[in-house]
Amino acid sequence: MAKATEADEQTIHLQDSSNYATMADLKRSLLGRLQGRVLEIGPGAGTNLAYFSPDIHWIGVEPNLFTHPYLRQGAERHGLKDIELYGQQAEQLPVEDGTLDAVVSTYVLCSVTDIDTTLKDIQRVLKPGGKFVFMEHVAATDGTCTRTVQDGITPIWKTVFDHCHPNRETWINLEKAGFATVDYQTFRLSIPVVSPHIAGVATRSSVDPKTELMQSQRTSRQPISGDIHGI
Repeated sequence: MAKATEADEQTIHLQDSSNYATMADLKRSLLGRLQGRVLEIGPGAGTNLAYFSPDIHWIGVEPNLFTHPYLRQGAERHGLKDIELYGQQAEQLPVEDGTLDAVVSTYVLCSVTDIDTTLKDIQRVLKPGGKFVFMEHVAATDGTCTRTVQDGITPIWKTVFDHCHPNRETWINLEKAGFATVDYQTFRLSIPVVSPHIAGVATRSSVDPKTELMQSQRTSRQPISGDIHGI
């Protein structure tokens, strides 16, 4: 399964993208430089495993247990020896706070039950300055024919394609989620209904929110210097 998809990505050409010619080129850029502890949400049959450095500690969170043998085989084939695999949903990741260098999501945010909760939990598990790498199909611009079709077909589409929302404005959720920075590019694929895409990196604040809060509290409790009698 994963082998066939890897080959296909060499021939999937990106439209309206000034930086990358194919899906494989884009994924190499986004995933190939990641280091340390990397968690991938919804890896499916392991398509992305070909793009990661074999030196990373890869953690997969995939609720479809049927794909787990394919993921283990793919990891071995691509030289990833340090792996963990879990069957949980994306809304509550099985990882301790602030322990990951990166989280990866490709075509997952379109189908999670609560995207804001998912993004909040991603920030929880990232280290300060950690990266959230994403690639998602998204809603088309309001008023376009594609958006009209997306809005009309969504109720049926969700049922047929495992809760996938073709008209989800994912970039808005990302921009409001509280990341320090959110950088992404837009492009299109020659696929009806889900042609519009975004891909990029969101960075968690380099300061741990708990540490920042404690520092703020300490500052607010410091005594005021000077002679209060002169006020």
